[in-house]
Amino acid sequence: MDTIASLFSFITTPVSWVIVQFHTVYGALFGDDTGWAWGLSIVSLVILIRICLIPLFVKQIKATRAMQTLQPEMKKIQERYKNDKQRQSEEMMKLYKETGTNPLSSCLPILAQSPFFFALYHVLNSIANNDTIGVINESLLESAQKAHIFGAPLAATFTDSAAEAAKLDASITTVRIVTAIMIVLMSLSQFYTQRQLMTKNVDTTVKTPFMQQQKMLMYIFPIMFAVFGINFPVGVLVYWLTTNVWTMGQQMYVIHNNPTPGSKAQAAYLERLLKHVTRHGKTRNRRERAIVKAIVVKGRDRNEYERKFINGLNKEGLAAQTDGTVIKGEASAVATAEDGTPTPAKRQQPKRQTKAQRQAGATKTADDAEQQSTPTSLSKSDEPEDAKPAAAAKKAAPGPGTGGRSKAQSGQRKGQQRPKSPSKK
Repeated sequence: MDTIASLFSFITTPVSWVIVQFHTVYGALFGDDTGWAWGLSIVSLVILIRICLIPLFVKQIKATRAMQTLQPEMKKIQERYKNDKQRQSEEMMKLYKETGTNPLSSCLPILAQSPFFFALYHVLNSIANNDTIGVINESLLESAQKAHIFGAPLAATFTDSAAEAAKLDASITTVRIVTAIMIVLMSLSQFYTQRQLMTKNVDTTVKTPFMQQQKMLMYIFPIMFAVFGINFPVGVLVYWLTTNVWTMGQQMYVIHNNPTPGSKAQAAYLERLLKHVTRHGKTRNRRERAIVKAIVVKGRDRNEYERKFINGLNKEGLAAQTDGTVIKGEASAVATAEDGTPTPAKRQQPKRQTKAQRQAGATKTADDAEQQSTPTSLSKSDEPEDAKPAAAAKKAAPGPGTGGRSKAQSGQRKGQQRPKSPSKK
């Protein structure tokens, strides 16, 4: 065992033990020395590791979406402190701390499975060098060296010479054809996985340097796999091809059922959800209710696809509620406005009156007011006795020499006046 392998002995022993256990099961079905037994053991190891990494994958999705949400704020910080890199880094760390995000979270699955990858590499390299490692003893070592996958030995590489391939009882042409096909499939699967993420599950409304970096990685990663893949043993290529296919399928499931807000995948998902809800009049499960609830709570912050979804429900006489459910009916339903606030059902507006009806109504109202202001005989009888002479005096005829009431009142002077002397006969 070489020095590098000894450094990974803490992980090579468990990895070799898992491979041996799977080989025992598949060896009973296909034979101990067959490539199916050893190849399926490696595939099963990948599946077991990826199942254990599912919680990290969920964190990766949340971290990636959180980073996409922060892109506008990050861009503002970069523009504000473009001449002060230290202040820019401090503000970035402050933003990460306030929002609870971590840029390294998106790399957790890759970082977590890296030790298993190196351990498997050294296990297969030891098999090629005829060295025992971990729990793989001499008998298992001899069985693994006899195993061929489509004619290529488990420990052979693309760069092996004809003599090295002959030691493993194989043809160098067969080895290079098989390894070349695996390297191409591995690179294509990596490219398709990254391209699927960039074209379908990215918020297209946000244009930041982060998006450009992701596009660059879409082309860089496949090239890296192709360059380093020529030095990988066939068993490691099986491992990496299996993990790429697993990642691709896992990502397809997430994009189809839980897309990123503002992405094309969200538009397709909400269109499917709208068809189902309008057909059945309700949401199917808790996940759909959570998505509808999140859309309702956003209010004015909804994107184009979410507003289209809410408007589609309203056109069908349905209303999305704040708990994520959908109800029918206009009289009792509480619709959801564009700003996310609940609004009562529409009230029936009164009929518009004609001009003649409005004038007749105004005349009737004036007559009623005049009748109410005119005192009745009953109200007159209720007046006190001492108020009647004063009222009678006010209604007395005008003085002599004046023709009418209005003239007498206009000719009078203010203040107390002297009584006139009686005329002589």
